[in-house]
Amino acid sequence: MNLSEEQIERYSRHIILSEVGVEGQERILAGKALIIGLGGLGSPAALYLAAAGVRTIGLVDGDNVELSNLQRQVIHFSPDVGKPKVISAQEKIKAINPDVKVSTYQERVYADNIRDIIKEYDFIIDGTDNFAAKFLINDACVLAAKPFSHGGILRFDGQAMTYKPGEACYRCVFTAPPPKGAVPTCSQAGILGAVAGMLGTIQAAECLRFLIGKGDLLVNRMLIFDALRMKFREVAFKRNPSCPICGKNPSIKELRDEEEPACDLKKKA
Repeated sequence: MNLSEEQIERYSRHIILSEVGVEGQERILAGKALIIGLGGLGSPAALYLAAAGVRTIGLVDGDNVELSNLQRQVIHFSPDVGKPKVISAQEKIKAINPDVKVSTYQERVYADNIRDIIKEYDFIIDGTDNFAAKFLINDACVLAAKPFSHGGILRFDGQAMTYKPGEACYRCVFTAPPPKGAVPTCSQAGILGAVAGMLGTIQAAECLRFLIGKGDLLVNRMLIFDALRMKFREVAFKRNPSCPICGKNPSIKELRDEEEPACDLKKKA
């Protein structure tokens, strides 16, 4: 791939980084990333991946933009209320960067469609807000050997980890969804809008570092932050040999849909 003069100027701040350079930018320009969920996490992730020049960005979301989304879902603007989120996001991405090809999927992911959706992509970003989708994305990516970034937010808290084939997955940490009603939803407990931005940009950075093959991804470790006190910590973990999807004797061999309680962080004691 030969970069045009316009591309060299556009991506100059990447290219001057020794860890990226022309070769790294070419890898980004050849990359394919899928974002599932265009809410608080998927919005900033999509904006930064588009600005970075990721060649193909897939957008998955079955919802329309609502007024209450605008407090944190920064890819959507006031005139977009009522518009499908995938269309709203596609318009912003194309306005940011004409290099990017956008593929839209105006639907939610389920056991019967997720395999076909993820198969063409190099890296998956989980921007969903419910356990059913998060466990499904994990299971589909493990079975298809696809790397993905998990993100969860609630109130002032965020958490992120990255899965790579052969390493610990989401079920190694959280074996199964919590009982229905055990964890409040974002609509019940609230979310500071900037927390979503913090987490979504972390997920975008994971995707970009995966594409260029540099740095230490959040593999086998969970990054957890409390934005109210602005404190960050890491929890290390290992692949669980008893994991029901990636363990030695997995019990999950086919995808299934879980019930749908929403949001992803356990309430702190």
